[in-house]
Amino acid sequence: MRMTLVMTIIGPDRTGLVDALARPVAEHNGNWLESRMCRLGGQFAGLVRVEVESKDADALRYAIDAIKIDGLQITVQSDTSTAEPTPTSLVSVELVGQDRPGLLREITGVFARHSLNVEELSSECAEAPLGGGKLFKANATLSIPSTADLDDVGDDLEKIATDLLVDIRVAPETT
Repeated sequence: MRMTLVMTIIGPDRTGLVDALARPVAEHNGNWLESRMCRLGGQFAGLVRVEVESKDADALRYAIDAIKIDGLQITVQSDTSTAEPTPTSLVSVELVGQDRPGLLREITGVFARHSLNVEELSSECAEAPLGGGKLFKANATLSIPSTADLDDVGDDLEKIATDLLVDIRVAPETT
C-alpha cells in the first residue's frame, strides 16, 4: 500500500540541497509528487510531497533524518487525508502597491472575509522606479466558493490603499 508524506525543509542554503533530498526518496522507491522551493535571504525553504510504499516509509524517514546537518530542519508528516479535493473555481490575484507594515495582513483579511482559500501566495518588496520608495507585490491563487462576489473582493482590496493596483483573473475550474 502506498502512502503520502509531506516534508517541510528550512535551513541555510547550499549547493546540492535538493539532490540531498531527492536521493533518499529515489533510494527508497519513493515518487516525488510535487514541491515548492525557494531561497529566501540566505535560507532555503521548501515543501515536498512524496509517495512511498508503507513498508519503506520508516526507512525513508530515517534517511531524511540523516541529512539534517548544519542547521537544516526537516519535518516529515504523513498525509492522512483520504477525501478527494472538491472541484472549485480558482482566482488569480495580482497586487502592487506602496509597501507598509500590515499590508499583507489587511489583504489576507479580505480573502478570509469573502471565504477565499489561499492555495498559493508569493510576495516581495522591491524598490519603486525613480526613488519612489518600496513597492509591495503579491501574486495569489485562491479557491473561491460559488457565493463569492469577485467585484466585492476587488472593491474591498482597493479600499485598503488608494495606490493599490488589483488585477483579478478567474482561472478555469479544476477537477
